[in-house]
Amino acid sequence: MNYRVFILVIICLFLTFSVALLPGAEEAHPYQSIVFASFPASSLSSNQQLPVVDISQDTGRHVIIAKGTETIYQGHPTTLLMSDGKTIFAVWCIGHGGHAGPMARSDDGGLSWTRMDDELPEGFSRHWNCPSIYRMVDPQGAERLWVFSARPNMPRIVSEDDGKSWREMKPLGFPCVMTFSSIARLRDGTYAGFYHRRSGGSVQVLQTITKAGGLTWSKPQVVAEVDGKAPCEPFVFRSPDDKELCCLMRENTHKGLSLMMFSRDEVRTWSKPVDTPWGLTGDRHMGVYTQDGRLVIAFRDMAPKSSTRGHFVAWVGTYEDIRTGRPGRYRIKLLHSHAGSDCGYPGMELLPDGTIVATTYIKYRPGKQKHSVVSTRFTMDEIDALYAIQTGTKDKALIALKVDLALPKSEKDSLPVPGTLKPGWTPFVARRWADMYMHDATWEDGSGGKNPPSTVGLNGTGVHVMLDCGSPGNGG
Repeated sequence: MNYRVFILVIICLFLTFSVALLPGAEEAHPYQSIVFASFPASSLSSNQQLPVVDISQDTGRHVIIAKGTETIYQGHPTTLLMSDGKTIFAVWCIGHGGHAGPMARSDDGGLSWTRMDDELPEGFSRHWNCPSIYRMVDPQGAERLWVFSARPNMPRIVSEDDGKSWREMKPLGFPCVMTFSSIARLRDGTYAGFYHRRSGGSVQVLQTITKAGGLTWSKPQVVAEVDGKAPCEPFVFRSPDDKELCCLMRENTHKGLSLMMFSRDEVRTWSKPVDTPWGLTGDRHMGVYTQDGRLVIAFRDMAPKSSTRGHFVAWVGTYEDIRTGRPGRYRIKLLHSHAGSDCGYPGMELLPDGTIVATTYIKYRPGKQKHSVVSTRFTMDEIDALYAIQTGTKDKALIALKVDLALPKSEKDSLPVPGTLKPGWTPFVARRWADMYMHDATWEDGSGGKNPPSTVGLNGTGVHVMLDCGSPGNGG
């Protein structure tokens, strides 16, 4: 039996707007309930300098990579997307800045994960503080995956077969607070690695060059040290025209804004560090270019007087916004921290279909469970539509939506049968069994009528969903 399903979503903000979601139905299995991805939005806050689109409570976007327990704190992940566009590696530590050891691999773009801890060198568990994973290619074309940690003296493990096997190598011998927080490929095929250390009473950002795909590195050079400030955790990326590199830095006194500097000579020299725009103020930046050329940069929000301070957020804007000190377009609240500002060391990956996978460590729920490693997934088409509605620049928006079919357990139990719900999606099941086949304007709470119910909506988001037959009468 073929159905035409129309999903009407009404966002309840200060004003009510209608959003027509036009699904592209997939018929993977002929079952009765509807599975959909919900799109919650948040209202603007009058005390912040950029609009915020809040998707933090949309659990249908979330994938738990490593769940925290009452005794295990999963901390500080980094990720690496392989060239096939779907394989992702994640590494993290146990405890806040604790020992390395965990690694997981996803073969489906981050929807599911397999732990690899037992396949790693025994000595890896004795490496400490925020392991970071990178892929580098040497002048002969040999590809290697590297995981660097901070202590002792920047230890490392390497894979020369796309992550199938790993071996430990001699530490680089670089004293540091944090290992490479970014590695940038230069135009001549070499790589520059960036990290920070303490020196006396100051904090320094350093760079070192490898011409051998990560096997050997040059003597590190200090590239940033600022009186009265503490620049650290540099994130370095190229300009869209490939002529410049930008370095965003956490400012660890947290008395003002974050810092940025630029190089137009392939890291031989850097400009004097200056303040970033307000919206980029935070810790441990990491970002991607979207398919339309914008930047989405995630971090722990530490902006002064920010309504999302301490949570996992992303800034959306252009390279020119950063270069010229403009504020950017808006911010996204990605995940809510239940442990203050102890979150936000991210991995950011852009999949070929435009999905951004943002991964961090975070206390995901209230209670005794400690931090988990969690990712959230979104596309900029979704976020732009929410932003347009939220700011009143559009009263309607079209959002592409995949609709899957899943099987309810029974007439009294509307939860989908395990295995019939797509990972990372939110289930919707009509409250009455008969509504699976015969429904005329049924809202998500089982009520009817043209207007949405006076409830908080799906997961408290203010989003309401109606199922309606495609033609008049029951079973249309």
